[in-house]
Amino acid sequence: MRAIGQDSFGGPEVLKLIEVERPVPGPAEVLVRVHAAGVNPTDAWHRASGGLAGGHTPVRLGWDVSGVVEEVGPGVTTLAPGAEVFGLPRHPRPAGTYAEYVTSPARHLVPKPPGISHVEAAALPLAALTAWQSLIDTASVGPGNRVLIHAAAGGVGHLAVQIAKARGAYVIGTARSARHGFLRELGIDETVDYTLTDFTTRAREMDVVLDTIGGTYGPRSLDTLAEGGILVSLASPAEAYLADQARPLGRRAAFLIVEADQAGMREIAALVETDRLRPHIDAVLPLELAAKAHELSQSGHTVGKIVLTVD
Repeated sequence: MRAIGQDSFGGPEVLKLIEVERPVPGPAEVLVRVHAAGVNPTDAWHRASGGLAGGHTPVRLGWDVSGVVEEVGPGVTTLAPGAEVFGLPRHPRPAGTYAEYVTSPARHLVPKPPGISHVEAAALPLAALTAWQSLIDTASVGPGNRVLIHAAAGGVGHLAVQIAKARGAYVIGTARSARHGFLRELGIDETVDYTLTDFTTRAREMDVVLDTIGGTYGPRSLDTLAEGGILVSLASPAEAYLADQARPLGRRAAFLIVEADQAGMREIAALVETDRLRPHIDAVLPLELAAKAHELSQSGHTVGKIVLTVD
């Protein structure tokens, strides 16, 4: 089968179209014929350094997948050949969805909602699960909560806005002015152009902050929280020190790495089916242009998600 591989770590140019053996599903696994695979910032990190693999060997990239079950391994009772599925196989371990076929634990996948395409479905798993596990599982966002989302027009951010609004929260998002119209279409309550305004002067008494950026955003975001509020950081494990800073202030901070999660995927699918969650697709490219997709992803100019299609 065709897949995207790399012989070394580095920039987008190290990504090459290669031929490899089609995988075989093991016990409790299924083989999925990939129709589309989402591109995420974490893919670039793994491409450049090995990421969670520790930099020892180049990894096969890709986690988001939408496709059709081709074959089931021993012990699978929940899926059958021909089923349209989407999910986040194996994360944070390598999955390799930049390929024509991928194996996945059966319970890392759920049925694809019939009302969306494979491209839309492939844009959801990692980013939507990240938002869900941050806002719902970690921060317990509910009606009336005040939520601040940084990079609100980004891949995670624009889905987090919709998830928080679906839970009845009041949502403020940081983004450049050019993206405020897009965010208003998603139902956001307030927007802050971080290039013109210090967000700490506009966002006060927040119950939850979702920080997708890192750097100074974490410490500054602590100042926006109400007593008992929580900052959820996606930026770096090194920022665990924020928990120590938050505690004396009567606030909390947590660092999150998204996990494969069938229950969360079912919740996301339910939001899609009730028209409360839709991914915005910034660009769609064929598998062989994975390097170009990474260039676009790292440009900082995308809104929403980039998706690779597999013919």
